[in-house]
Amino acid sequence: MSSQWPPADRPAAILIAGPTASGKSALASALALRHGGVVVNTDSMQVYADLRRLTARPEPAEEARVPHRLYGHVDGAVNHSAGHYARAVAALLAELDGRMPVFVGGTGLYFRALEEGFSELPPVPETVRAAVRAEAEGRPTEALHADLAARDPAGAAALRPSDRARVLRALEILAATGRPIADFHGARIPGPLAGLPLRKIFLAPDRALLRTRIDRRFEGMIAGGALDEVAALRARRLDPLLPIMRAHGVPALIAHLDGTMPLDAAIARGQADTRAYAKRQFTWFRHQMGPDWAWTSPEAVAV
Repeated sequence: MSSQWPPADRPAAILIAGPTASGKSALASALALRHGGVVVNTDSMQVYADLRRLTARPEPAEEARVPHRLYGHVDGAVNHSAGHYARAVAALLAELDGRMPVFVGGTGLYFRALEEGFSELPPVPETVRAAVRAEAEGRPTEALHADLAARDPAGAAALRPSDRARVLRALEILAATGRPIADFHGARIPGPLAGLPLRKIFLAPDRALLRTRIDRRFEGMIAGGALDEVAALRARRLDPLLPIMRAHGVPALIAHLDGTMPLDAAIARGQADTRAYAKRQFTWFRHQMGPDWAWTSPEAVAV
């Protein structure tokens, strides 16, 4: 690595966040080209190799025009986490030799892990995980949340009663260690960008325009082969609680492939889920991230 990183005349990295379909990827590429840098994925679904179309990963031509890293490098069977992501970024930074990383995506927890770090949760033996999930099979998520509340009130209070994946994770930690998940949140591993000078941009496009873009993009995904991607994913018979199986559009398109939902209804469901996610992204960043993020319209950013 060069003797001084980052150079005194520029930030260590540029961070670009925003709702889905807001134009983040195009801006990231432009900034990376301007600074001789590298685009680094900060989207929890675009890490997966299985769904290029449905997760709107950059096209191969764009990846050839400017270096892209941490896209499509994880198999769908992996339960990838913010901790995995932060460790991958730390390794990547050691290889950049002073080139500007431009982090881009919409996953708030990944951005938070870059600076604030992450908690190292204990491994859960596969036998324990299988036992917890077998006991949970067929039970409503709210009932599982009530079980968790009886044994770990603080942990349950921090989770939505409908968040099945995280409720099960907390129950698995309890079963494996006998301790609540909060016990492991105290010892945080520092983030790879902790304490470094950063330029932070949140793209906030017009809401009505964004909804239109989301709907049109989803239709374009289907036309471009996203249904074939989901069919291949469905054939793998992965755990339905894995992150990739909950990607926007996947449950509805699988229902279509199973013959329980017409394609037009599956498309409408995928569009609605994506619009709802974009709304949550606005809310999450407004309340969870600091004032050092510059909120701006996509067309107002100086490259």
